[in-house]
Amino acid sequence: MKIAFGSDHAGFRLKRILVDGLRSQGYEVLDVGTDSEAPVDYPDFAKMVAEAVVAKTCDKGVIICGSGVGASIAANKVKGIRASVCHDTYSAHQGVEHDDMNTLVLGARIIGENLAMEIVNAFINARFSHEERHVRRLNKILSMEK
Repeated sequence: MKIAFGSDHAGFRLKRILVDGLRSQGYEVLDVGTDSEAPVDYPDFAKMVAEAVVAKTCDKGVIICGSGVGASIAANKVKGIRASVCHDTYSAHQGVEHDDMNTLVLGARIIGENLAMEIVNAFINARFSHEERHVRRLNKILSMEK
C-alpha cells in the first residue's frame, strides 16, 4: 500500500514522525511536502495529496495542518476525495468501513504523536464494508459530486 502524505508548516513535525513510522512498518510513502516549518498554505498540500489519491498514484492520503479543519475543507473540493478530520481511532476506521473515506486529516495542534500513529494505523488498515446500506449512502454522496 502506498500512502500520500502532506502537511503545512504546523503539521511538518508530526508528518515527519508519521512518515518515518509507516516506512519502518514497510509502507511506501509519497511525501509531497512541506519540508520545513517555514509558513506555507495548507490548500496547496491538501490538493497534492488529494490528486495523488484520485489519480490512484497512492491508495490513501493523510494530510496534517494545525487543526485539521482547513485541510479537510480543501481536500474535499477535489472530486473523488472523501476526507475527514479524525482525532480518535474509531472515527478513522469507521470512516473507511462505512463511508469509504480515502483521506485522513489530522490536527497537529490537537493530538499527540502516539495517538496520531494509532489513528493513521486504524485508517490504513480499515476496509470499506461494501454492505448494502453503506453502498447506498456512498452512491448518494457520489451523486452529489455530479
